Amino acid sequence: MFTLTGKVQHYAWGGKEFIPQFLSISNTENRPFAEYWMGVHPSAPAVIRLGSHARTGLPELIRSTPHRYLGARVQQAFGDLPFLLKVLDVREMLSIQVHPTKEEARAGFERENREGIPADAPNRNYRDANHKPEMMLALSDFWLLHGFRPEADLASLLETVPEFRELAPVFSSVGYRGLYQLVMEWPQSTVDRVLKPMADRLLPLYDQQQLDKSTPEFWAARAMKTYPDRLDRGIFSIFFFNLVHLKKGEAIFQGAGLPHAYLEGQNIELMSNSDNVLRGGLTPKHVDVPELMKHTLFQAIVPTPMAPEVLPAEKRYHCPVPDFSLSLLELQGEQEYDYISNGPEILLVLEGEGLINGKNAGRGCSFFVPAGERMTASGNLRFVRAFVP
Repeated sequence: MFTLTGKVQHYAWGGKEFIPQFLSISNTENRPFAEYWMGVHPSAPAVIRLGSHARTGLPELIRSTPHRYLGARVQQAFGDLPFLLKVLDVREMLSIQVHPTKEEARAGFERENREGIPADAPNRNYRDANHKPEMMLALSDFWLLHGFRPEADLASLLETVPEFRELAPVFSSVGYRGLYQLVMEWPQSTVDRVLKPMADRLLPLYDQQQLDKSTPEFWAARAMKTYPDRLDRGIFSIFFFNLVHLKKGEAIFQGAGLPHAYLEGQNIELMSNSDNVLRGGLTPKHVDVPELMKHTLFQAIVPTPMAPEVLPAEKRYHCPVPDFSLSLLELQGEQEYDYISNGPEILLVLEGEGLINGKNAGRGCSFFVPAGERMTASGNLRFVRAFVP
């Protein structure tokens, strides 16, 4: 087992306190700490400690003896560590987005390579050839958008929101795809015509703290405050998508094509080893509406938190993909947790103090576990295991 150090991503939407405090590092420059990546993705590969002073990249360690660190099963199926574990602190809402399937990602990645778009170009959609299904485990109250509202719910909303009444007959005649394509392809002048009265109505209420987070009006007003120089078409998605409130310890899965956006809170995010994001608004980053439309799942979704398998001292979240699963472990007093890893794993301590394979483990500590290792954890510990099922 190796001590692991991930990489921080300083995206503008990130908070400035949670991740520095979680990792026990300073933030004297008051920079946003949005994400903490633990994995082998080339954009931000983790580093592992070999001894008191020696360090190496996790990708280099695995490539040195892949069958040893991945195990034959994972090496044959994936060729590398197939997942990426993150900690997120969402202070400002993230972009409206979808993720491609593996086939779509491979085709898009090869196409943009042929077009000569640099891998780190701001206008690049596909930064790798992999899909990006993901699950998240809330570390606090967490708000997100997750898939299109059920048909009756959306139809009622279009009739109720005064600025959207003209869209009600559109939805009844052409459905989800037709409605969404209309607003996403509207010229900015039409977006302004529809949303300006909403801004005039909602912003005074937001400033007076008269809007509730359980309503799309609150998040629409916050988006208008975040981007005061423009009325962003992503605001339509705030109303069209399900607004979900997860409590600490609740989890949800988001597969390819499911439109979503994180709004506020802290979470653990586990996904396939990819950074492919197709954006449709509420972001200063590259937005590609035609590409977003091509890959969006246009159907009603009823948001369903994941129901974990409950084992002694463990909640195991099974995901509908072969790339990853997550376990949440809570040990108290004399409790021990023993197992043998059947593939590569990353452990992350969320709270408490204890021992993992004889090493001191406290909040923010993370470890890389090779395949076939006997593991023992003890103490007052709350930690997660990211592993290949």
